Amino acid sequence: MLKANSFADVLKHLAIMAAIVGVMVIGFFYFYLPSTTNHGESVPVPKITGMLLPDAEAYLDEQNLQFFVNDSSYNSDRKPFEILTQDPAPGAQVKEGRKIYISVNMKNPPMIKMPKLIDGSVKNAELILKSYDLKVGKITPVPDLQKNAVLKQFVNGKEVAPGESIAKGSVVDLHVGDGLGNTEFEVPEVIGMPVDEASVLLVGQGLQIGNILYVQGSGEPDGTVLKQRPFAEVGAKIRVGELVDLWVAGTEPVETIE
Repeated sequence: MLKANSFADVLKHLAIMAAIVGVMVIGFFYFYLPSTTNHGESVPVPKITGMLLPDAEAYLDEQNLQFFVNDSSYNSDRKPFEILTQDPAPGAQVKEGRKIYISVNMKNPPMIKMPKLIDGSVKNAELILKSYDLKVGKITPVPDLQKNAVLKQFVNGKEVAPGESIAKGSVVDLHVGDGLGNTEFEVPEVIGMPVDEASVLLVGQGLQIGNILYVQGSGEPDGTVLKQRPFAEVGAKIRVGELVDLWVAGTEPVETIE
């Protein structure tokens, strides 16, 4: 009786089985898998910065892309939930289904500590506020000898001390010194005086010499004060630091260079 399978038949069957398995493997990796996963295909990343998060979500879904929020910050000039940054950048080629990593503008601003602006200059206050992402509001001059010095700081009409909590992006109003002070007194009379003596008197009372205008043909000795502004009228008041203009007899002195 002959055997059902010779050794040659076994080898033949094994070869057929190996060929079948090989065809299945090649068909799976090179035909089926690419057709179901779009293997090797890519799509350009759309620009979504500036879009609101719900709109961007629907838009990316149409492009077969996904997103992931990996950061958030606050910018008072941008809308709540506006997309600030994205990665990959617009135009980059990625596979469908790829996640786009984004940062989003927060709806509510974080709280920060109010910086100290008092006793510093307005210029310095503007630089500090900018570094804290705060905005300069109304600058109101008030009587004080410290010209352009910050005296008080306000948020929403309420005076705020350094270190108090305020919302990032808040508008800060400032009261600054006008350099004139708050003390009023009667306007001193200097008409008829020599201009150098009049200047000493005015400066000695905390006033400033404004314009000096020379008038010829007045009949008065040269250098005599003929007129002043403000006038020294009864009841006329002036404040420390204000200017006094003088009209003086004669011609303007010519400066000599030695």
